Amino acid sequence: MERENMVKSVSRALDIISIVSMKKGGLGVTEIANQIDINKSSVYRILSTLVQYGYVEQDNDTGRYKLGYKFLEVSSRLLDSIDLRQEASPFLQDLEKETNEVIHLVVYDQGEVVYIEKLDGSETLRMHSKVGKRAPMHCTSVGKAILSQLSATTVNEIIARKGLPVHTDKTITEKDELLKELINVRKKGYALDLEENEYGITCIAVPIYDHLGKVSAAVSISGTTMRMTEERLKELQPLMIQTGKQISSRLGYIN
Repeated sequence: MERENMVKSVSRALDIISIVSMKKGGLGVTEIANQIDINKSSVYRILSTLVQYGYVEQDNDTGRYKLGYKFLEVSSRLLDSIDLRQEASPFLQDLEKETNEVIHLVVYDQGEVVYIEKLDGSETLRMHSKVGKRAPMHCTSVGKAILSQLSATTVNEIIARKGLPVHTDKTITEKDELLKELINVRKKGYALDLEENEYGITCIAVPIYDHLGKVSAAVSISGTTMRMTEERLKELQPLMIQTGKQISSRLGYIN
């Protein structure tokens, strides 16, 4: 019975925290009690405990309660502990199982993308990519997915520094054409690599955002151009966009 009451108290405290968090200016004891099935004296006792630990604070002038800065401290520790590969892993595995194709996870670094995870799938495919390897941004789907979310200044700096070297005869090598492509990527929410980096390889990618809403990585599906037809790419679009949102959510991104 004592254990049951302890759990109930925790549940009530969490309910109160949730209610308080919804109102920017804070709430009074009566307002909180009216929203949940708890009497005012119980609400006050729980609030007093939360104030003592810093999770809730009371405004001296209005008497209203609002979230305390302790949550920033805790959330900061959580964000510091987040491992992109670990958080993305179950979603990458789901993509691999559903598509049987090669799955890549990359991060942006100094004007290039770096592969930090690769799942090989069950279909036969030979690619140059491997974990730890760098790749250009202008001719890869993951690179374009990230570029589309960067500022115009940053994009121009990358182009000026790295250039737009040819990888295949389908590589975009004109700046204006690439910028137009990035606008379309931003609108659609996904990027394509139509044999622009390697002959016979077609890829689709989406950006991943961190808790600050900044692009931090990208995930892609790669397959042979024979398998990755226009029809199949259309089928993969919603799956990829959903996966990007799921991984971003695990990193603390709120859309």
